[in-house]
Amino acid sequence: MSVPFSLAAGSEFAVLQAPLQSTTVSILATYLLFAAFLSLTAFVAARNLLGDVSLRRHAVVGPSIAAIAFLAATFEFSPFLALGAALAVDALAFRQLHDLDGRLLAGVVVIHFVVSVILGAILFSLIALIGSAPI
Repeated sequence: MSVPFSLAAGSEFAVLQAPLQSTTVSILATYLLFAAFLSLTAFVAARNLLGDVSLRRHAVVGPSIAAIAFLAATFEFSPFLALGAALAVDALAFRQLHDLDGRLLAGVVVIHFVVSVILGAILFSLIALIGSAPI
């Protein structure tokens, strides 16, 4: 049985093969943007539950969680394992920053997770909508 078209390099359908090129700069920029996003949502979560908090202090929360996400994607870890590790690191960071008891700590971590998911979905949808707009 023959295939009606070939996706081999040099054929007329070679355009269908998208090269997977990722530079160090694009990976680093994605990591830094994701870490900044997670730090901002950590600040929003702490501000909603704890009141007056500093944005600068919450800059340490995002990079460690972003690193877990990048490592999990790179080495193809279980998403549930990565989520558990990210929530544990998030709780550890909030405990170090604010010295919270268990119940309040759990509330801040849950709010941080919810705010990150909701804001991330809104931003992703907005980017997809703008990207699909006719020129």
